[in-house]
Amino acid sequence: MMPTLQEYEGQAPAWCPGCGNFGIRKAFQQAVVELELEPYQFTIVSGIGQSGKFPHYVRCNTFNGLHGRSLPVATGLRLSNHDMPVFVFCGDGDCYGEGGNHLLNAMRRNINVKVFVHDNQIYGLTKGQASPTSLEGTVSKTQPFGALAQSFNPMVLAVAMDSSFVARGFVGEIDHLKELMKEAINHRGFSLVDIFQPCVTFNRVNTYDWYRKRCYRIEAEYNPEDRIQAFQKALEFGERIPLGVLYKHQRSVFEDKVPVIHEKALVRQEPRFPLTHGMLDEFY
Repeated sequence: MMPTLQEYEGQAPAWCPGCGNFGIRKAFQQAVVELELEPYQFTIVSGIGQSGKFPHYVRCNTFNGLHGRSLPVATGLRLSNHDMPVFVFCGDGDCYGEGGNHLLNAMRRNINVKVFVHDNQIYGLTKGQASPTSLEGTVSKTQPFGALAQSFNPMVLAVAMDSSFVARGFVGEIDHLKELMKEAINHRGFSLVDIFQPCVTFNRVNTYDWYRKRCYRIEAEYNPEDRIQAFQKALEFGERIPLGVLYKHQRSVFEDKVPVIHEKALVRQEPRFPLTHGMLDEFY
């Protein structure tokens, strides 16, 4: 029997009214329902931030960890049980700031983890500091003269790292975002989906209207397997911002290269205690 939306209901969200996170939650729940994934069949990992609350608001297996450290946990989960889908929900500060090095290595390894970034171009949980994706010149409580650093473009980085699936969505287009999430989940390999979700409390620049005036869906004739063309699309940010799959291709998946899990998942294997006992004998 196909699962229902009610089966994924967790705690009542404590996000601000109008927060873009509600749209991400709605799109994700619709996506897993349509993919017929039961709550017990997948795990959500998060870090710290408003996005870090996501696992509390969806009924499933969850792990809520340290700031910027969701990808190491997700990698460990996949290597211990590669039969279970693992999804990471993180923010632009959490993933591109504190967790930037982990993101680079996850893309390099091509671990089969799906990363959905709640990109509101601000630090929302800590009350409005500029984040890596904040526009240069953004005035905040800790940048009263405006953000001095150039805005980080995660799409360009992902294409440069040859990430096997790179996409961007917007919570103002729920159905389109849902389909992007489904495609990312079905893709075999590392998937990065950057999701514009306005912070209605602390970011008065990048509002719903700001995104609606600039975002457009990538043309049907666009070839996402053309890496040069993908670079050109990824560089578009300003008056026009593309939504959809910017780049995708098939690469060898990290889990396939680990011999010990070829026959069956690590969690289904008998522990190999003799080796451990031998190591302990050296110290006791």
